[in-house]
Amino acid sequence: MKQLCFFFVLITLSKFSFAQEVAELPKDETGKLTYYEVVNTTVKEDSLKIRLLSFIAKSKKDIKLNTTQNSKVILARGKFTIQKTTTLLSHPSGEITYQFNFESSTDKYRFWLTNFEFIPYQKDRYGNFVPSTAIGVPLEIEPKKSNAKQWEDYRLQASEYAVNFAKRLKDHLKNKIFTPPPISEKKVVSKSW
Repeated sequence: MKQLCFFFVLITLSKFSFAQEVAELPKDETGKLTYYEVVNTTVKEDSLKIRLLSFIAKSKKDIKLNTTQNSKVILARGKFTIQKTTTLLSHPSGEITYQFNFESSTDKYRFWLTNFEFIPYQKDRYGNFVPSTAIGVPLEIEPKKSNAKQWEDYRLQASEYAVNFAKRLKDHLKNKIFTPPPISEKKVVSKSW
């Protein structure tokens, strides 16, 4: 029993220490929370675009493409779930939506995540957690005193997600992607056998 209590104390302390390592997202000139990064690269611009589209296709559950492929700026909308944890249970308390922007040039690319909005969840009649509204609350809004700690946690989770997203994106754009050659279509002739 003592080992189990010690284990829960360690988990709680590790969550607390990890949450302090991640800094809150900075605000841009318009006052919106934004994660912005410029990366130097040796990959050609068209290859970057193909790799980015494959990254978006790979994570299609979380990111939806907004623009056509001919545009210089690639826009996408994404979302991730916020987990509320108590001592033994964990359940989703809401989701945060964001806008993903990507631009590339000859020797570098830049991307940024912005327009973070929180959408609270509620239980439906089947016991599933679903969005209670379609309209999100921007994370830049200062909370009331009663839920200030919870709102700060949402901002920290958004910051943590943005850092992890940036790492996954840069790793994906750096690696070479093997695309198999197209398979020629075989026609089936049903008249002769």
